[in-house]
Amino acid sequence: MKEFFELQPGNWKPLRKRLLQWYDEAKRDLPWRKTQDPYRIWVAEVMLQQTQVKTVLKYYDRFLQAFPTLKAFADASLEDVLRVWQGLGYYARARNLHRGARYILTELKGRFPDDFEALKKVPGIGTYTAAAVASIAFGRAAAVLDGNVKRVLSRIVLIDTELSDSRTKARLEALAQEILDPDRPGDFNQALMELGATICLPKRPKCLLCPVRAYCRAQQELPDPSALPVKKARKAIPHYEIAVGLIWYDGYVFIDKRPEDGMLGGLWEFPGGKIENGESARMAVKREIKEELNLDVEVGDYFMEVQHAYSHFKITMHVFHCTYRGGEPSLAVATDWRWVRPEELRFFPFAAASHKIIRKLESEFSPQRRK
Repeated sequence: MKEFFELQPGNWKPLRKRLLQWYDEAKRDLPWRKTQDPYRIWVAEVMLQQTQVKTVLKYYDRFLQAFPTLKAFADASLEDVLRVWQGLGYYARARNLHRGARYILTELKGRFPDDFEALKKVPGIGTYTAAAVASIAFGRAAAVLDGNVKRVLSRIVLIDTELSDSRTKARLEALAQEILDPDRPGDFNQALMELGATICLPKRPKCLLCPVRAYCRAQQELPDPSALPVKKARKAIPHYEIAVGLIWYDGYVFIDKRPEDGMLGGLWEFPGGKIENGESARMAVKREIKEELNLDVEVGDYFMEVQHAYSHFKITMHVFHCTYRGGEPSLAVATDWRWVRPEELRFFPFAAASHKIIRKLESEFSPQRRK
């Protein structure tokens, strides 16, 4: 017989008490939990979006060493920001963080907003981040609602409708605000997220270790609590074949910079694009380089294949050596371009897929390379 205490409508005090006691005793020792600096908390919350804690730990201290204050961060160039961020992925986060920091420094005279509504007015700060910073840094009663919290709340009160349904979203938003501990909102938000990250897992939840299992309807009434929350079936992830050229001229290789407002914005890349139906990879790389950059190249040896997965699609990159034959680089698509030596590539911010190419270049080519 499972122990179960049904919560009375509107009385969340027993659950709050149990959850906060557990959090005080069992929370992970994380660097962003040791500060009240809203800038540092903001950086952590942005990094943690769609990224596991163990990955963020590799970047958080390094980022703050490079940009220890909001002013230092806002004063830095976007390229410097992307260089420090590279490898963490989802680069729009870095661009939005930088844009917001510059807004606070210039428009708000460096004064960090201290409540939920004011934080939402900062460019690049959304509802979740505003609630997290407001509650953790300033003790404001603003509830967070990320994937972990949605899962925990869906199981506690047994919400069996699809998360994508507008009524479900509204119910979860109201529930998160209702359940929030008014005296310790920041800790309570973190406790819910911590519970979802370490105990109330998407698959195989550790119900026997859960501090609030006695209040959880899913644990009491369902044979498998992991059936909640209810999500739509995932669509098949598309896959694209990409042709990429390493354009060589007198020992230098050509790179171009992506527009800041697009995917991987502000990062450098080796030029190329999608292989169209009926087209070979060699034909595609020559065509893409001509169309996008107005450069004429001779496609040479095949260099490598790169498999890479993004959040919503996968790619296979076919990389070729190419020799520059003429043309003045156009900026119709790119925002900048350079001829650089292979050993200089490490000083430019590239996406993760390109780093696989760079590592092989560094291992196989001497500084004297090539034609």
